[in-house]
Amino acid sequence: MRTIVYADGGCDPNPGPGGWGVVIQAPEGPVELCGGDPQSTNNRMELTAAIRALEHFPEGAAIEMRCDSQYVVKSVTEWIRGWKLKGWRTTTGPVKNVELMQRLDELAARRDVRWVWVKGHAGEAGNERADRLAAQGRRQALGLAPRTDIAPARMPAPSPAAAAPAAPPAEPAPRGTAIPVDGALGLRLARAAKQAGTTPQAYADEVLRLTLDLGPEGLALLREAKARKLPAA
Repeated sequence: MRTIVYADGGCDPNPGPGGWGVVIQAPEGPVELCGGDPQSTNNRMELTAAIRALEHFPEGAAIEMRCDSQYVVKSVTEWIRGWKLKGWRTTTGPVKNVELMQRLDELAARRDVRWVWVKGHAGEAGNERADRLAAQGRRQALGLAPRTDIAPARMPAPSPAAAAPAAPPAEPAPRGTAIPVDGALGLRLARAAKQAGTTPQAYADEVLRLTLDLGPEGLALLREAKARKLPAA
């Protein structure tokens, strides 16, 4: 039986302070990992999340790795073989993030890994949790105290032997708050959402969640980093 693992990572801004998060649905209970880098990129954090997840397991372990990064999944399942044959080069030059790619390839080769792409922010609990842990990792990278409201997960490992899933507890009706947006900001939001391949509402929700995760101190540090125009790592 494969152990289900969720790995996620990202930066804000990109490049900029980044974080990664991992949720391992181990039989004895969930294991959570997170960390960050004060200057990184989205792709490097996504790769780091998968690497840290695989490092948790011994050689030969059977794992189902679920990532919302096509870059990570396709690199391992489609592209790495060709890169290796060409001396870790692409048709346009050296493979980007090659040291991370090589480490990921080394770890995956010694484990039985099934790679699965999942759509991000689509309500899959493990993926959503890994995203929250990545936000925690960004806070660590910025030198901020961890968010106390991001408590350890209570996600049991899948149990196919269960006769029937228990009915979920009733949830209170969702509450919404209408926030007016001026025309220019609304246009920027629509353009950014289109580039991200999502809806303006979903994009705005994610931006708001990230802003709340970082808090005033984190936002101030990001503004300072942007003003200094730190080079990409």
